[in-house]
Order: sequence, then C-alpha cells, then structure tokens
Amino acid sequence: MTIKNHQVNLYNIGVSYKKAEANVRGKFSLTKEAQIQLLNEAKEIGVDGIFVLSTCNRTEISGFAEHPFQLINLLCKYSNGSVEEFAEVSNVYKNQDAILHLFRMGTGLDSQILGDYEIVGQLRNAFKQAKEVKTTNAYFERLLNHVMQASKRVKNETRLSSGTTSVSYAAVQYIIKNLPNYDAKNILVFGLGKMGKHTCKNLAEYTQNKSVCLINRTEEKAIEFVKEHPSIKKQVIGNLSSEVNNSDVLIVSTGSDKPTITKAQIPTDKEILILDLSMPANVDAAVKELENVTLVNVDELSKITDETLAIRQQEVPVAEAIIETHKAEFNEWLNHRSFTPAVYALKKSLESIQKDEIAFHKKKFKGFDEEQAEIITSRFIQKITTQFVKHLKDDETSIPQSINVVSKMFGTELEKLHAEDY
Repeated sequence: MTIKNHQVNLYNIGVSYKKAEANVRGKFSLTKEAQIQLLNEAKEIGVDGIFVLSTCNRTEISGFAEHPFQLINLLCKYSNGSVEEFAEVSNVYKNQDAILHLFRMGTGLDSQILGDYEIVGQLRNAFKQAKEVKTTNAYFERLLNHVMQASKRVKNETRLSSGTTSVSYAAVQYIIKNLPNYDAKNILVFGLGKMGKHTCKNLAEYTQNKSVCLINRTEEKAIEFVKEHPSIKKQVIGNLSSEVNNSDVLIVSTGSDKPTITKAQIPTDKEILILDLSMPANVDAAVKELENVTLVNVDELSKITDETLAIRQQEVPVAEAIIETHKAEFNEWLNHRSFTPAVYALKKSLESIQKDEIAFHKKKFKGFDEEQAEIITSRFIQKITTQFVKHLKDDETSIPQSINVVSKMFGTELEKLHAEDY
C-alpha cells in the first residue's frame, strides 16, 4: 500500500462533535458529489485504500497515506474548511488507534448520543460508495466486516441502545416537552432525507397531531412516502412560503450545502419553533435575529436524559470487551497476512534444498531410497516452517527482523515477499 512507492500508515482524520461546534462541522461537511470527487483524486495520486464518512456529527477520512496531511489536504480541498481551522478541532488517529476508533464508532461508543446506531448504516454506505469508486482493498474489507460483527453483537448482547434516542426522535421529544398543546400545532417538515423520514414517522408514532405537512424538493419521493403514511399531508415545493407562514413548527432536513430557509421566509407576527436537523445548517443564521423564533440545531437535540445515559454507561465495559475480541481477531488476520508470503518463501527455499540433496544422494549411493528420503525430509520442512510460524506469532517477535535473519540464513529474499506493511 504505497503512494509513489513510499511506506504508508493507516490514518483516520476528521472533525466531530467532540471538538467542533455545528457551524464548524458544517464547513467540513462533504456533499456526495464532493466525496466521489475526493475518492477519485485519491485514486489518481495512488492511495490504496480510502473511504469518506460525512454526517451531521462528523466528517472523517480513513485511508493509507505517507503522512496524515495528504488526507487533510483532500478534505480541505473538497470542503469549505481550512487547514488552520482543521488543526484547531481535529482528530488524527494512526494504525491501531485508527482501527480502535472505527470499532468504537461502529458500535455506538463514539456517537454523540451514546449507543446511537444510525452511524452503523452511515458507515456501511460510506464503504459501499468507496467500493463503487474502487478505492477499497482487502484490508478495509476485513476490518469493516469485523466492525459490523462487533456492532451487531453490542446491539444484541447489551443495553447500549436501550431507548430510542436518535436526533430525529430527540426532535419530536423536544416538541412534546417544550410546546404546549403540541398536538394542535401546525408542523411543517421540509426535506425527506433519512432524518426527515424518521422525524415524520416519529411524529406519527409519538403524537396525535393531524396537522403535519411534508414538502420535499423531489415531489415523487413525497408522494410515495405519504402513501405509506396517510396521516402526513403533502404540499408542493411551490407552496413552501405559504406553508412556512402557516406553521407553528418548522423542521428542516433538506441536506443542502447552503441554507434553504432564509430570514425573509419566516413570519414575524407569531411564535415559531424551528428545528434544523441538517448538516451543514440549512436555516440561515440571520433567522436567530427574529425575536419570535426559537431556533434549535442538532447539537442541542443530541442531549439525552441522565437516567438513560446512566443505563447505557453501565454497558460500556461489556461493549468494549466485545470490541477487544473482534479487534484481536482482525489483528491476528493482519499478522498472519503479513508473514504468510515469507513462510511460503521459506518453505519453497527448503524444498529446493531438499530436491538438490535428494538428487545428490541418489547419484552417490546405489539403492538410495528416494521415496523414503522425501517423506522424512518433508516432515523436517513442515516442522521447521511450523516453528517459524509460531515464532512469528509470538507477541515479543519483531517480524521484519526475524524475516531478515532467515532470509540471510537461507539465501532467499524473503523480505521482498513480505506483505505490505501498514
């Protein structure tokens, strides 16, 4: 795995809710088109293995590089964030730390809402996209497979996901807790992405409100959705202004890279609650200037009750133990993968010696039992290679050093057959 034939490492770089506020994360958010462009450029410069994840809570790149700046530069090139801004709020993980980070993320331990499993589907889609662009490799295939196995076990074997606490659920709970007589309010959902769909479903499930209206820029999707959810009304995009004017609650989930709701669109003659579930923000910041508006973003909606959090926190050690099991399995595969070519080369070298010696003794000794000699020497070869494998598997062993020594002993360039390091 090389860029211009130089040694590389596995890096995970990015920004997340941990250090970056919503407005900063929005600068580094990548559209699907930008993600594909980034992956294609990475492929052109020789990156062997890379995928991109961009959600409302994080934008991250996992990939192989000589230096993390190569990935950081790609992120800044295709987003609206600068290197200087990145340096202030970023996370950079290398090799085993990067592996652990992906495990923690995929099991919900690194989610803004502890145990939130929306990230699992997002991670799977990110890898699928990279696979379509042909920027994945066997390493990532194996790693993501182990992450998904760990995620499934954590979900099924722990209470880390007890209670429904996604951002879309939190949005509906915010309305219920903060809006008197919420069942009689006019609610407009603008945008039918994943977040918008979940919000509509949660409104139908957790409220008795019959005045929920949906507007989507692609009307066909809205038509199909309301067929399955008849309690939700649909309006065309051309009626957006009038519907906003008629709303008591506006939920924005349009997934645009720029604001879709402006200050001029908001009525000033009544109280209105606006929930912006988009990343980057799709409600213009100027809306905050209106005294009649309460504007809530994804960070505020990601807070859950102490009780729920306490229950989930108790499950963290169990989840971490599951992660360690699957991480160890992946590392075992990784180590085996790294020395398998060397073991194979050693065996071939020994078989060459075996062949030469049997041929020599066959000529020198009359009645030499070639078949018996081959059986005995093959057993020796098997025992030697088995011992070599055991040695390489020892935690105290330096694999490159051991391969180098054996290479010199047997006169073969084993190190050239050594699997690419990471």
